[in-house]
Amino acid sequence: MKNSLWSLPRGLVLGLALVGAFSISAQGNEAWGIDLRGQASLEGRWFSQDPLSPDQHSENLSFSIAPEFYQDWMGGDFSLTLSPFLRLDAGDDERTHADLREAFFLYYGYAFEIRAGLRQVFWGVAESQHLVDIINQTDQVENPDGEDKLGQPMVELTIPSSYGTLELSLLPGFRERTFAGVEGRFGGVEVEDGTYESDAEEWRLDWAARWSHFLGPMDFGVTHFQGTSREPLLSGSGGPGDFKLTPYYPVIDQTGVDVQATLGGWLLKFEGIRRAGFGQPGAEQTYTAVVGGFEYTLIGLGGTVYDLGLISEVHYDDRGDNATTPFEEDLFLGARLVLNDVQSTECLAGVIIDADS
Repeated sequence: MKNSLWSLPRGLVLGLALVGAFSISAQGNEAWGIDLRGQASLEGRWFSQDPLSPDQHSENLSFSIAPEFYQDWMGGDFSLTLSPFLRLDAGDDERTHADLREAFFLYYGYAFEIRAGLRQVFWGVAESQHLVDIINQTDQVENPDGEDKLGQPMVELTIPSSYGTLELSLLPGFRERTFAGVEGRFGGVEVEDGTYESDAEEWRLDWAARWSHFLGPMDFGVTHFQGTSREPLLSGSGGPGDFKLTPYYPVIDQTGVDVQATLGGWLLKFEGIRRAGFGQPGAEQTYTAVVGGFEYTLIGLGGTVYDLGLISEVHYDDRGDNATTPFEEDLFLGARLVLNDVQSTECLAGVIIDADS
């Protein structure tokens, strides 16, 4: 992303998070059950290079809590899930934030399921970039890697059958991407309220559909999304000391495919999208992006109970240097160490290499 206005600082970033989990269950008669679980964490970050602004920091401490409340009725035919999230950050007022990650009702019918409320939906199989994952907005103030998402208002109908599973979603309401503040190390620039291609702005009714199935060792899905892009285009204005970024959210059509094949210790993965309508007004474009690779797991590493997964993925975006993500032509190499303990401890580390530079 050589022409991007939004890039991460160079240098080493070290982070440490101490995470604690909690779980409480209460079971009454057969008609209902209550389950409360979640996690709390204390996180520290250290940056090897000095900040660009005296308002920023080289060390940072924050605390987060993410409980989850679940209750069902009538043998599980009806249920309610609530998942609030809160972070208190010592260095960035914007990163101190709260959100309802999920708050939805679920009804299990005879041949269908209906979910209504705020939800998080994940699509995709790749490790280093989730191209087809488009329903939820990125909570970028929480982390710059795109893994954390905001809850999306939606109504979803799921129809399972012997021919695969069909998911149809109406998305009434758009949420703007969050950004680190001027005091945040991954920020430093004021970000104004977003502008929209749609006259309805954040109240445009978007929709999405996914069909998924399996064939032998292969699981695959076909998706389509029509609505306001979750990825904004950023334009800058002002000069030194008064520079601001303004997000612009165009209306797009995106068709995606994801495939994963399990062959012994091998996981073969592929995601591809074709997106139309993405761009500034009068400069909309259609482009294709793909990511594919493998993960090979060494089971019982060195005679222990530990497993080690070796990961390699290749990225390609036909926009080249004009891509709005860092993945125009890149190679990801990583490893996942799984301890197979009661706490499900694992560590994932990797590096992304630009093929041009």
